[in-house]
Amino acid sequence: MDYHESLWLYFTLLFGIIIVPGMDMLFVLANSLTGGTKRGLAATSGIMLGGAVHSAYGAAGVGILVAMLPQIFNVLLFAGVGYMIWIGISLMKSSIKVEAVGPGTARSTWKAFRQGAVTCLVNPKAYIFVLAVYPQFIKPEYGPIWLQGLIMGIMTVLTQLAVYGTLAMTAGRSRDLLVSNPNTTAVIGRLAGLLLVVISAISLWQGWKTA
Repeated sequence: MDYHESLWLYFTLLFGIIIVPGMDMLFVLANSLTGGTKRGLAATSGIMLGGAVHSAYGAAGVGILVAMLPQIFNVLLFAGVGYMIWIGISLMKSSIKVEAVGPGTARSTWKAFRQGAVTCLVNPKAYIFVLAVYPQFIKPEYGPIWLQGLIMGIMTVLTQLAVYGTLAMTAGRSRDLLVSNPNTTAVIGRLAGLLLVVISAISLWQGWKTA
């Protein structure tokens, strides 16, 4: 698998995870419904900042492992694949439901931005997910670690902008889709889970061949 194929796999995985209704999505939706598009986009911007921070520490962690503990890198890669497959199977078996969104707590666009960043940064699943994902897609043979991390970080924030920004600008319709059509929401989660399992299996195969 060359670098461009790896990036496409990462983007597919990233999109599948971001589009699954979760804490970040509901935060954007709540701010959009109670404060309008401007506040929803502010919340989106905060979440994008959180995504950039997650990407930075993920790339830094891979760089440290490659430089100091190359043997541990492969262990983390395989452990990460196992974790991602477990998440994927869990999503495929679960029925995600989104309840009606209550009033947002943000009183200004600046506060929505700050709360969005905190919402993303304090999510422990995001830290674990990044540590599981990045070793599979950032590899020394693809070039400088920092450059790979930068590219993946840009992809992350742009995907967040596309998904959550669209959500913020179409809040009313988005809410009706998520709340009034639970079957659609469940299908989104299960498809994302299937993507996760497939991409993890591909990463496992590639890692096994090069180990």
